[in-house]
Amino acid sequence: MTTQETIDLFDKYVIANYPRLPRVIVKGQGCYMFDADGSKILDMFPGWAVSAIGHCHPKVVEAIRSQAGRLLHIDNTFYSEPQGKLARLLSERAFGGKCFFCNSGAEANEAALKLARLHTSQQKYKFITAEGSFHGRTFATLTATAQPKHHEGLLPLLPGFVYVPFNDIAALESVFSDEVAAVMVEPIQGEGGINIATEDYLQAIRRLCDENGALMILDEVTTGIGRTGKWFGYQHFGVEPDIMTMAKALGGGVAIGAMMAKEEIAASLVPGKHASTFGGNALACAAAVATIEAIEEENLLENAAQLGQYTKDKLGQLKQKHHIIDHVRGIGLMIGVQLTSPGAEIVDKCLEKGLRINCTNDTVLRFMPPMIVTKSQIDQAVDILDNILTE
Repeated sequence: MTTQETIDLFDKYVIANYPRLPRVIVKGQGCYMFDADGSKILDMFPGWAVSAIGHCHPKVVEAIRSQAGRLLHIDNTFYSEPQGKLARLLSERAFGGKCFFCNSGAEANEAALKLARLHTSQQKYKFITAEGSFHGRTFATLTATAQPKHHEGLLPLLPGFVYVPFNDIAALESVFSDEVAAVMVEPIQGEGGINIATEDYLQAIRRLCDENGALMILDEVTTGIGRTGKWFGYQHFGVEPDIMTMAKALGGGVAIGAMMAKEEIAASLVPGKHASTFGGNALACAAAVATIEAIEEENLLENAAQLGQYTKDKLGQLKQKHHIIDHVRGIGLMIGVQLTSPGAEIVDKCLEKGLRINCTNDTVLRFMPPMIVTKSQIDQAVDILDNILTE
């Protein structure tokens, strides 16, 4: 099919709830994707940060191929080896918690919110979240997302959610009460603009939750599974959550989400209180196991840390040449370039030149390359951006 024939199919049969780029992607390999017209694109924002070990990583592809020949799906009234193995791998690399599996970050966050209500007393029904956050698009996670633009046309939202400025400890303290079940935050706000939590802020959340019998929920849907140079973002900040969620990079490109909770908290999620038909299916779990194994075998945590710093340094050098760049921030391979004016046109022009990046919050360019990225690929990406800004 031609590019236009595929676009015509979408125009006729697919709901237009995404602002799609006029490209039909037919192949992904490593740090590159290829469209139906034969163009090769250097992907510095692969799959909205899903393909964090590159497109179609050979180890993940082989795991999927092998598992597909044995068992695709079995309902959760049975045990399956891939799900048990994945839970152990995640628990050992985090805080020793127990896992619930689902299909997306929004579902993982939904499960976390329900578990917080189930585990705390009935009078605790409030959740505190941070302005600029993004937690998903179900009604509960949409309500937790403290950005008015995402609420338009969907009011009234669920009751019980309280919003405070990100990194503002005084504001956090002012709204805490015996009615708070949990605080949910991202260690680094992704969609909100690569805003990094301070260590003091996260430690204040931990302290306030402990003092008030509330739970600390960390949304690691984007920061988890190695992107920051550690397995999970919280490991940079000297805190430990009660509940943590993850998705995106977990399956190496296959849809999967997970919620992890400390054992005594996880015990409150008893049969009948929450479930997911496809959650923890054998195919997705096999892909996730292969993803974790690939990260360790190829030392990708170290690569994410080293290449993340290299990328920040290279992008920081552009600030001296281009006044539209205010500053560069990020941890590991989760990097934002703060602009002084909107960046959508820059993203479009980069794609024309064979580079895929993203613009969020109107003025923040996001670089979130695969953890397998090389210095030469980073150099190529920065050179393209440099040329676009010069033009």
